Amino acid sequence: MASRFFSKFLVLKGAVRELWVVFGAKIIAILAYGLVNSTLVLWLSSDLGLGDVKAGFVVASWSTVMTLATVLVGALADAVGIRNAFLLGVALCAFSRGIMSVATSLWLAFAFGLLPLAVGEALQTPVLVAAVKRFSTTAQRSMAFSVYYAAMNVGFALSGWSFDHVRRALGEYGRCSLPLVGTTLSTYQVLIFLGFLCTIPVWLLAYFGLRPGVEVTDEGVSIAPSRPSPGGRNAVQAMGSAIRGAAEDWLRIFSSLWRQPSFYRFLLFLTMAVGVRLILYHMYYTFPKFAIRELGPGAPVGQLFLVVNPVLIIILAPVVGALTQRVSAYNAVVAGSLIAACSVFLLAAPPSWFAGLANGPLGDLIARRWLGVTSAVINPYYVSITLMAVVYSLGEAFWSPRLYEYPAAIAPQGQEASYMALSMLPFFIAKFFAGGLSGALLAAYCPAQGPRAPGRLWLIVGLMALATPVGLVVFKRWIRVPEAGRQEIAL
Repeated sequence: MASRFFSKFLVLKGAVRELWVVFGAKIIAILAYGLVNSTLVLWLSSDLGLGDVKAGFVVASWSTVMTLATVLVGALADAVGIRNAFLLGVALCAFSRGIMSVATSLWLAFAFGLLPLAVGEALQTPVLVAAVKRFSTTAQRSMAFSVYYAAMNVGFALSGWSFDHVRRALGEYGRCSLPLVGTTLSTYQVLIFLGFLCTIPVWLLAYFGLRPGVEVTDEGVSIAPSRPSPGGRNAVQAMGSAIRGAAEDWLRIFSSLWRQPSFYRFLLFLTMAVGVRLILYHMYYTFPKFAIRELGPGAPVGQLFLVVNPVLIIILAPVVGALTQRVSAYNAVVAGSLIAACSVFLLAAPPSWFAGLANGPLGDLIARRWLGVTSAVINPYYVSITLMAVVYSLGEAFWSPRLYEYPAAIAPQGQEASYMALSMLPFFIAKFFAGGLSGALLAAYCPAQGPRAPGRLWLIVGLMALATPVGLVVFKRWIRVPEAGRQEIAL
């Protein structure tokens, strides 16, 4: 019995090198993404002078652009190839993060920073998810997605630790001189600049590690020949021809999606998934200001969630993936999203409920021994936030990797990136709502000055998150699509 269990972890033995390159690139790319994403609303307010509501509006606008780009670039990636699309996305992210780290005006930061960053992220995320399917067999698929998700959380854990370390070293509103750049950066600009530096090795790893045209099937590995360059044309003409060809392929692939009956049910599934995705993005756009205001400037807010959550996912995701290989992705999303949604109500509860734990061994372990808090009285939020992160992580280990797998399992051959791109809709629609709501919720229930009622803030978030498991159960018979390659059992 034990040998059969551990054999499930060895299913990736003999996987092609491209799959491992994807895992490595994902770790570093998420480290860069996490650093910038955790800093975004703080940077907009502190460095660019925006209030809570305006900063939330900018984040929501940026997320809207990212949503549109994500929907469009999936079919483009199917047309130009996974490798080329990913390299372009990484290059755009490097350029935009470099601009954001030195920008001092909103128009410059938005036009040359946030906008190209939205397109770059839109190119990276669905392409890497499609690559996991492209570089794994049916037998490897569940474990490959679980390891991919664990790799992503290694990057998040590193970003959460780095976020706190830089803030502790420079001060919440400190400054740092960079001689090579010839300027002085704020604490938040330094965090964005570190994101820029992390983007460079991602591009190098993908350029040298991903072979063009590689595809893995259950029958073996194949390498498609590269398209020959058009003869008798200069570089500009050849590039224009390639762009026109890619646009024609994109239009053909994207248009064909809407003629597939199962595609509409897939879109409804994605709509239902928005609720639970709101939790994570509120932890990026709402949680940092909430935690700094409730716990004080310089508090280790990154480690409270952005380290606890990914570290637990690194452990739980492969284990849950191995134990639930025969459970459908749909059922796993239902169960996991219910657990994750319930975790938010721990933050909605009055802090006094956790005062006894905060003043006991658990509070001492979390605040003093782990986080190095030196205050005489431990704020109960240290305990409630940690417990929320633990419960949320358990639910996420069930639902989030399988939300990647579900579109991969139902996507027609050759349209994986298109489906992967559209599977990102709940991620970015959730970011749109979380970005817009974060500023309004903070201003109403957890302002920088004045009376606060943060429990109401998290109650609203928790109720919205419950829409995912409830909706998936109520509408199951209408929206579920059969998953290829799995003889499933009920959860």
